[in-house]
Amino acid sequence: MERHDDELIHFEAQGAAPLPPASVEGHVGRAGARIWYASYGTGPAVILLHGGLGHSGNWGYQVPALLGRGRRVVLIDSRGHGRSTRDTRPYSYELMAADVLAVMDELRLETAAFVGWSDGACIALILAMTAPSRVEGVFFFACNMDPSGTLEFVPTPVIDRCFARHAKDYAALSATPDDFNSFVEAVSLMMRTEPNYGAADLGRIGVPVAIVLGEHDEFIKAEHAEYLAGSIADAQMIYLPGVSHFAPLQRPAEFNAAILSFLDGIR
Repeated sequence: MERHDDELIHFEAQGAAPLPPASVEGHVGRAGARIWYASYGTGPAVILLHGGLGHSGNWGYQVPALLGRGRRVVLIDSRGHGRSTRDTRPYSYELMAADVLAVMDELRLETAAFVGWSDGACIALILAMTAPSRVEGVFFFACNMDPSGTLEFVPTPVIDRCFARHAKDYAALSATPDDFNSFVEAVSLMMRTEPNYGAADLGRIGVPVAIVLGEHDEFIKAEHAEYLAGSIADAQMIYLPGVSHFAPLQRPAEFNAAILSFLDGIR
């Protein structure tokens, strides 16, 4: 039986499962930052984009499942997150989307499917709008595409445990380990004011998209997810029962099954 970590007690204490050894790992320089990436395995590429304040190690339960399905998996730490650096320019989702394209160019990846979690989902959908020839499809988990899509923030023990893990990981991985508070402030400013895409923007997306939301998501309105699915041509709407914004960590087997079903459908 799969072990559930619905309260993120294990995640706070231990983090996600360790990542396997990478086939290729490095940094690419772009726009004042050094962006960390790693590639695993061979086959059709899927790029995993983590959530705000996190890093690629949060995908530790997903990488083996994708490798086992014959996928090449690429991880990217968003600028300023994890092993990636940043300069003083403000965060923006568009800036981070351009960073992803730089990594794809470095790895000579013409196209890839994307799995995005929270901020990573927004980045992936922006790429579907602005660089559709590079995007085979987007599994969009737990994010908004305009500020009206978010719930009023209410602290919970689960959120506190996740934040505590992020703080530990930032101190361990970052080139600026003492700057966690300023990092949080800068990312939070972006989250409060961006993204700002309307129905007309969403309507121009022509790649396969799944809009995915946990039953108990702490940050995203269910009606906003439904609006996104209704605004993107032929998008799927998927609800994951029993989980929240942290489904990849809480019940990875169920989350992975949803990813694999989506990816199998766009081959």
